[in-house]
Amino acid sequence: MKLSKIDLSSVIAIAHSDGYLQLLLDRGEELEFLEVPAPVEAYEGLQHLSDIVAETATLPIVEEPIAMLPVSSSMAIAVGYDECDRTLQVEFQNGAVYQYSEVEAETWEDLHTADSIGEFFNQEIKGRYESERIDYI
Repeated sequence: MKLSKIDLSSVIAIAHSDGYLQLLLDRGEELEFLEVPAPVEAYEGLQHLSDIVAETATLPIVEEPIAMLPVSSSMAIAVGYDECDRTLQVEFQNGAVYQYSEVEAETWEDLHTADSIGEFFNQEIKGRYESERIDYI
């Protein structure tokens, strides 16, 4: 068996009629309609492939964990920040991990460079940002 790599990303619709596989292709500025002689099984195979791809696309996205920096604090073991999501993550001494939403990058910088992580956290973060406890499996 010989495998060939194919790119079907421009195919936007398929049909089968009178012994022809019909393809509607997106060519950027225009749509192109092609008819290729093919048995109905070719259409059924492409339809099945489309169903498989659609199922795969609905699988949950596994997010990358936030990189944590160990800290010297009586309050926390580690802190981390996701700049894209603006999410601050804190792992407390008791093992609980919380994420804080919509935290500005400047606040993150000030937190992890503060002389007292706990004091900065209590004054500038606790109660000011929406938070959620994270349970890792």
